[in-house]
Amino acid sequence: MELFIGIKASKVTAITDISHPALWLDPQSAVGTQEREQLAEAGLQLLPVATLNDLKQGLAKARLVVIRLMDDVGLLEEVKKLTQAFGHAVPVLCRVERNHLELGIEAMRRGAYHVLAADDWSPECWRNALSLAPTKSTLASKSSRTFIFVDPVSQHLLELAKRVAQTQVSALVVGPTGAGKEVLARVLHDASPRCDGPFVAMNCAALPENLIEDLLFGHEKGAFTGALKEHRGLFEQANGGTIFLDEIAEMPYHLQTKLLRVLQERKITRLGATAPIDLDIRLVAATNKDLREAIENREFREDLYFRISAFKLRVAPLRERPGDILPLVAQFLATYGPPDRSMQLTSEAMELLMQYPWPGNVRELENVVQRALVLSSGDMITESDLMFDDVTARTQVVEAVENRPLIAAHMPFLLNKENIDQIDLSSAVKSSEYQAIMAAIEATSSRIEAAKKLGISPRSLRYKMAQFRERGMTQVSAR
Repeated sequence: MELFIGIKASKVTAITDISHPALWLDPQSAVGTQEREQLAEAGLQLLPVATLNDLKQGLAKARLVVIRLMDDVGLLEEVKKLTQAFGHAVPVLCRVERNHLELGIEAMRRGAYHVLAADDWSPECWRNALSLAPTKSTLASKSSRTFIFVDPVSQHLLELAKRVAQTQVSALVVGPTGAGKEVLARVLHDASPRCDGPFVAMNCAALPENLIEDLLFGHEKGAFTGALKEHRGLFEQANGGTIFLDEIAEMPYHLQTKLLRVLQERKITRLGATAPIDLDIRLVAATNKDLREAIENREFREDLYFRISAFKLRVAPLRERPGDILPLVAQFLATYGPPDRSMQLTSEAMELLMQYPWPGNVRELENVVQRALVLSSGDMITESDLMFDDVTARTQVVEAVENRPLIAAHMPFLLNKENIDQIDLSSAVKSSEYQAIMAAIEATSSRIEAAKKLGISPRSLRYKMAQFRERGMTQVSAR
């Protein structure tokens, strides 16, 4: 009995491990010995699945399903149907070829929580991917989240966050507005032993001062006029999990004293109550301000600062981690794009996105993508569809990149990181441009179609091919 069309039972294998049991589906090839060892180093062990019953039992135990996509997302859809039929909510990671940007985007749109290059076997990459997989309970209760940690700066931060997550220390996340501080706070929660508990977030700057105390600590029925029933504060709601206090520098000074007492005693007393309530919480705080300066200005308590900053994590501005930009774009296209088709970017649009300084960080990037989806008239987002908040900066970037060669038409998370240290930036750009153009030519039936796929004119493509021939880089069949 065929479990999936075009897939033989011998090529359906299961990864079982005490920490990461997962199903592995590859319609093209079995896993080699060397690759098997690298997966084992990342915490995975492969075992065969030969029957439907084996697959059903595997889904019951699996924390992950890994699928290799070839030309479409059909296999992903089949797996989703099976998980629904068997009543198991299992997160799915997809493997795609390096030049199949649109397939990776479509997989994310159809529910994959992460996408990796089909030939990437590095244990570090797989460990990162596994750490981001949502739990079954999380997946069953809410939609899975995709976190982007692609740039080396972000990957270092992720590794540090995962180590901090395994402890009980309070963490302070610092970074500019819109850089992704709450995303990191959620990673700290999801990667911790508290991942099955609640994650409760509050922005201390978003509420009037007279409401923050009640929202945080709660009240008893009749505690004040209008208190018609008891209210569980956010600290109580976060019991057994994580409470995230964003913009903690904006908390009123007198409430900082009460917060310090709660963190020290691990108890809370509702307004109007006499008996304290025991707390089992992990505090993660965030700010875009210099708390040391706030302490000097007597705006923030020094003793509270040391209590909340047992470990400090810095989220870098988006301009300092350019490797995250295009993967974030892919995520936003999958989230906000039309459900019936895949949106793509021209090479000029990608170059503009990569060179813009992003003063508004990830939040601005998300806005730019949403505007581009509104302005785009087809399946291709062009340079003219990109509207930035800083018009002056956009103009300067356009002038700076006007004569630059096209960048690679694939995602940075599909690049071969082992090659980066071996070539200079100019050679990398030329090599990536060559690979992108050759991939487009091989994937289409004519140069006109290849130019359209690349988002350039046929004349520009002919000019590029002439340059490659002059450098001795290509021997291309005429089409």
